[in-house]
Amino acid sequence: MAENFDVKLDGKTYTPDPSYQENSALGDYKKAYEEFLSDPDGFWAEKASELDWIKPWDKVKEWKWPNARWFRGGKINISANCLDRHVKNGRRNKLALIWRGERGKEEIYTYRQLYRAVMRFANALKNLGVQKGDRVCLYMPFVPEHVIAMLACVRIGAVHSIIYAGFGADALHSRIRDAQAKIVITADVGIRRGKIIQLRSIVADAVRNSPSIEKIVVLSRERCPVELYSEMEVDFYAIQEGVSEECPPEEMDSEDPLFILYTSGTTGTPKGIVHTTGGYIVGAHYTSKYIFDLKENDVHWCTADPGWITGHSYIVYGPLSVGATVLITETTPDYPDPGIWWSLIEEFGVTVFYTAPTAIRMFMKVGEQWPDKYDLSSLRIIGSVGEPLNPEAFEWYYRVIGKNRCPILDTWWQTETGMHMITTPLGQPMKPGFAGVPIPGIVADVVDKKGNPVPASQGGLLVIKEPWPAMMRTVYNNPARYNHYWNQIGNWYTVGDLAVKDEDGYIMVIGRSDDILIVAGHNLGTAEVESALISHKAVAEAAVIGIPDDLKGQAVKAFVTLIEGFEPTQKLVSELTYHVRMTIGPIAMPTAIEFMDKLPKTRSGKIMRRVLKAKEMGVDPGDISTLEE
Repeated sequence: MAENFDVKLDGKTYTPDPSYQENSALGDYKKAYEEFLSDPDGFWAEKASELDWIKPWDKVKEWKWPNARWFRGGKINISANCLDRHVKNGRRNKLALIWRGERGKEEIYTYRQLYRAVMRFANALKNLGVQKGDRVCLYMPFVPEHVIAMLACVRIGAVHSIIYAGFGADALHSRIRDAQAKIVITADVGIRRGKIIQLRSIVADAVRNSPSIEKIVVLSRERCPVELYSEMEVDFYAIQEGVSEECPPEEMDSEDPLFILYTSGTTGTPKGIVHTTGGYIVGAHYTSKYIFDLKENDVHWCTADPGWITGHSYIVYGPLSVGATVLITETTPDYPDPGIWWSLIEEFGVTVFYTAPTAIRMFMKVGEQWPDKYDLSSLRIIGSVGEPLNPEAFEWYYRVIGKNRCPILDTWWQTETGMHMITTPLGQPMKPGFAGVPIPGIVADVVDKKGNPVPASQGGLLVIKEPWPAMMRTVYNNPARYNHYWNQIGNWYTVGDLAVKDEDGYIMVIGRSDDILIVAGHNLGTAEVESALISHKAVAEAAVIGIPDDLKGQAVKAFVTLIEGFEPTQKLVSELTYHVRMTIGPIAMPTAIEFMDKLPKTRSGKIMRRVLKAKEMGVDPGDISTLEE
């Protein structure tokens, strides 16, 4: 783990028009932060009171390191806060969702229509035997029914586990087994870049040897009847025929589990991050209203997928809790051409746009002529998520997309945090390369391994010093892995990122300090990719590192030793790449595979990936005293 490195900071800043701060819900950042510090529980109580509670809480926060309970004794339902209260308070006919399919198909839902659709599907799930606390796995393309299924689960108190539909059968199977899911909701096919992806057949492979699964709900994309296997499969719309459109929201305790979301771990076994109801929705609502500054006439477009935490918090629960209009689409940024996203911003008048640095760097590569074809004047705020936004990408995004006027919210947060933690609040000077400052409600710092704050411009480890409402509560079936976040440095939450802080308190996140790769904004555990490679008949051992990639931020490079009798060939490279694709999914495919006679290891047998990385990057590997040879 690197530390005590110096970073050269160029000090360039951009200050938005003063009207942004004057008209923002947050107002003056420094004043808001001081108010939070003077009364943290009062700050969060005020934010929570903006939501509709079935029963008020007895106590804002109960903190017994490393476990927290937020809004203890409070009863709430997130579906009611995303739908019912808007239907009853004048937003009944306001657009909630606008969906554009890859083939140009369009669907819209007002808050009233979404409310009714959610209640119908919630009752259908109840008829399948789904009860409060049951786990429901969603493996779906990005269609409106995906959002409907999420909200239906939370309406009846079922715990959803969403698996990104780019994962393969093995990855899906392991997550179904770990969560002991009762139902899988999927579609016959997904559509991506003009190709049909057979999701149903992937699910069929994944549910083998998954005894907890009772039914598979299959959405037919074209609403044409699909021949289903009656023993297990049921049709998404057929199960809604004749069901009641009235489904009262389940009364959920603030600490009842809301969802499990799997993120890669360094051991190869995905971690099931558990978020609970009350604290999570307070965090998602607060950051959507006060950080994104979503207003009544905004059209909000977050380009993530619901299979990632960004989709949970800033496509569905946050924006719908504040009554926003949300654009969703299954289009990819460069298909059928690199102008598709800019055409959607023009067509739908998108005002708040939230995407990943990977996409921004791809657009830089294909040239300014694509965004220049379209009118992007509707944009008010542009955001970035998933990995550090490098200064070059910041400058391009600000100039070409934001037209030198839109503030950039470069947000740092994690699956585990549930909500934004660090960014540059509206109106504050923006510094290319820096995410920004801790938002009101968050206490963050950059420290050394002993917990001492490091001097400005010197690298260290990013920590969060106080609990926050949207924090994860545990790792499903593995509380020891949860405790590990809190017992590395002092009693603080150690995020696993290297960072540097400047004289003004702005934080630049450098990258991971552990064995996690961030490929195109998606977290991948090195061990998960290595396990996939080792499962191939030709592979004896494998080690995986991240290497810089202009487009993805990081790409996967694998080092492989072969079982005797197998020869390193280009055909084997293709075979192994394909094997990883089919085992985990396209995002995990190595861009390069190097065959080696042996891998560098410690005397205890642990592979030293940093030696491989140093060799690859042409730098000093540091202390190699524990190296076997």
